[in-house]
Amino acid sequence: MTRRALAHALTLSAALAAPAAHADWLPSRDTVDGWLAKLGGDDQAVDTSNGIDWGLLPGPFYTPETSLGLGVALVGLYRTDGDDATPLSSLTLMGFASVTGTFGAKIDNYAYFNGDTQRLFVHGSVVNQPTKYWGIGYAAGRDDDDQDYTSKSADLWPQLYQRIAPSLWAGVGWRVSQMQATALHDDSNNRIHDTADGPSVFSSGASLHLLHDTRDFVQNPARGHVLSVDAAAYRPGLGSDDHFDTLTARYGQYVSISDKTIIAYELYGDFRSGDVPWNELSSLGSDERMRGYYEGRYRDRDTLSTQIEWRQQLAWRHGMVLWAGAGTLASRPSDLGTHILPTFGAGYRFMFKPRVNVRLDLGVGRDSVGFYFQVGEAY
Repeated sequence: MTRRALAHALTLSAALAAPAAHADWLPSRDTVDGWLAKLGGDDQAVDTSNGIDWGLLPGPFYTPETSLGLGVALVGLYRTDGDDATPLSSLTLMGFASVTGTFGAKIDNYAYFNGDTQRLFVHGSVVNQPTKYWGIGYAAGRDDDDQDYTSKSADLWPQLYQRIAPSLWAGVGWRVSQMQATALHDDSNNRIHDTADGPSVFSSGASLHLLHDTRDFVQNPARGHVLSVDAAAYRPGLGSDDHFDTLTARYGQYVSISDKTIIAYELYGDFRSGDVPWNELSSLGSDERMRGYYEGRYRDRDTLSTQIEWRQQLAWRHGMVLWAGAGTLASRPSDLGTHILPTFGAGYRFMFKPRVNVRLDLGVGRDSVGFYFQVGEAY
């Protein structure tokens, strides 16, 4: 069944991109370009002469965790100074709601200053989301016995970077996160109440960052690589409920085979130690990596995943991708690789602004399928 669904997605992508005869009842490309231009969706150029080049993108979305929903993304591209050596900065503000009762808002800001000498990245969210908790470890994730709850969360993580060598930045940050699990039932399956922290967890910690980055455009690279190491320490003295540490490392490589073909590769590791709260454990499955798995189903102290993606720009604003990858999780690094979870899939791309895509992905995992409708590339 999953192979049949993947075949349908590939057929749909090809049909949308095919330069076939234009049906009379369909609007022309020029007409669609005109509609999108009124929303700020010019696919030819970015105009920052008046400050921020805004684009408003309303539309549906879908993930395994939220089901079908409606979102509005406000995407702004801007320059912090008049220096062409300073990359384009981007600000994305998103509001969303779904049929399952999920609603919230997110912000992602990538700002570059003084010829890219300094960088300021800010990630934040406020989300109400009905979701599920299976427990900790591979065996718990494989079991169909889960607990329903509603996660009410707020998260903010600003990060400030200083260039210390060509293509090398060092940074500091501070993350605060509040999560409240509600809509819990008092029965034998209430495993969240049985955790050390229970349904309410507050995390606050300082972080250090090291970034080696040669990507030509962070939001959608066509060439270059990125190597990042992020370490955070959460302590009661810093306001956190628990004493724990996190270490995340990522390597991404982007190769342009031609003007319209890109190969993107990623290796990602996330490691936790100390008294890690259940909601702060590393997990496999999201709209960025290990697509096809319900986010949080597979969680433990340590995870490792990899993926490779073929990205092909087709006619007009159309594009498509194919990917394959794998991931593993364990309670300690030495046990990583004991259980391997595969992922593969295909996706359709529609260019809203230059190098800013809307994506529709179909991810297939082990006994698991996920559809994703999002703004921006997965990684």
